[in-house]
Amino acid sequence: MTQTHCILIGAPVDCGKRRRGCLMGPDAYRTAGIAEAITALGHTVEDIGNLIPAQVTVSEPTNPLVYELAENVGWAQTLMQAAQDSAPRGMPIFMGGDHALAAGTVAGMAAHAQSKGRPFFALWLDAHSDIHTPDTTDSGNLHGTPVGYVTGRDGFDAYPPLPARVEPANICMIGLRSVDAAEHEILAGGDVTLVDMRRIDEEGIRLPLQSFLDRVAAVDGMLHVSLDVDFLDPSVAPAVGTTVPGGATVREAHLVMEMLSDSGLVTSLDLVELNPILDDRGKTAHLMVDLTASLMGRRVFDRPTRGRFS
Repeated sequence: MTQTHCILIGAPVDCGKRRRGCLMGPDAYRTAGIAEAITALGHTVEDIGNLIPAQVTVSEPTNPLVYELAENVGWAQTLMQAAQDSAPRGMPIFMGGDHALAAGTVAGMAAHAQSKGRPFFALWLDAHSDIHTPDTTDSGNLHGTPVGYVTGRDGFDAYPPLPARVEPANICMIGLRSVDAAEHEILAGGDVTLVDMRRIDEEGIRLPLQSFLDRVAAVDGMLHVSLDVDFLDPSVAPAVGTTVPGGATVREAHLVMEMLSDSGLVTSLDLVELNPILDDRGKTAHLMVDLTASLMGRRVFDRPTRGRFS
């Protein structure tokens, strides 16, 4: 893999749901050695620290269940700008923080791709589809809405205008296993590529991912990867507040990252939903760092052995 300049961006977003703790995620990644893992592979790292959300004033949401709308909108504004500022200089790695952060990161990276005249694609590694809107969410938790926002669904009037809409046909969701009826209705009639865990059980994870990567490569697309901790099975990644049994294994997850590395298509990365309060001696944080290293070129034969309590 060619040398890449990685820009670590702390996004301690903790307003996309009611269970607190994700604000500690960025520092947990730092403690788990994300910068050291990347530089050991020959890349350079710049850590710009933790960002803060813009201060915004919004009208009361139509849906009274919506939680912390203004703070979520402020984060979307901040991260959209951060993506556009950092992407010309290297590969942004957004260390979250809950998945609400992707409203800003994905929108910003789509705007960057548009400025380069290249198609934009997103790979959503997640148990959930996150395609609700503030009007349709029955939990009020806006970490379930970023795909709805970036694809231009109605109901996001409080959010910044989209600089570039993401085409649903350019999104691939892998690992799905918790999709509610309203989301299912939207997805069933749409163009998003859907790879649920049953399909992975039947076909394996390689073929559907390779098919998507071939589409990205064919048009010289720019690929954003949004990796949610709950893509993984909670037995190997317990530090998430939205555990859904039956997720990806460690080897499946590393295969995905190794294939992404081989493709050379990835231009930005989200690491989201890590809640260190729920972790077991840093187990999940270390696994997410290991997966990032696989994306950046580490392979199975040079993976370090880790002591039981390290």
